[in-house]
Amino acid sequence: MTFRPIIAALIGLAGLGSAQAADIVYGTYPSRTTVHSFRDLAYSRPPYTGNLPSCADAGIHNSIIASFGRREREYWHSGLQLSTFVQPVELGYRSWGRSFIPRRFCSATAVTTDGVRREVYWHVAERLGGALTTGVDWCVSGLDRNYAYAPDCKMARP
Repeated sequence: MTFRPIIAALIGLAGLGSAQAADIVYGTYPSRTTVHSFRDLAYSRPPYTGNLPSCADAGIHNSIIASFGRREREYWHSGLQLSTFVQPVELGYRSWGRSFIPRRFCSATAVTTDGVRREVYWHVAERLGGALTTGVDWCVSGLDRNYAYAPDCKMARP
């Protein structure tokens, strides 16, 4: 006689007992609003406004310059810095459609401290930054050392 069915039944009963005990200890708590699905939660927020900084926004440029310098110094141990951005151009706005999070895709030319002119690509997205502020993702052509936006920053563009 095999004991597999008996052992399986005992394991099942042991699991059932712990599940019932968890219900008794924690119980269920009524709330004023019940979220039935992720969709309910996502659509309960106010709709996106689409108000994003322009590609020429100095605050965004300074944020990218500071972030680039910090990454090069702390992670790659190089002294590279970016200069100011020249001729920022909008590559796309809501390029993926209106049902996606609003993003503005931009590019500009900057000179690094090694004297090389490089293209900088970035996009700003609504509510993807800290505390649901505007978030910025960027890539400097030729310096995407971990290939996050490979090949040659293509994945940072629309």
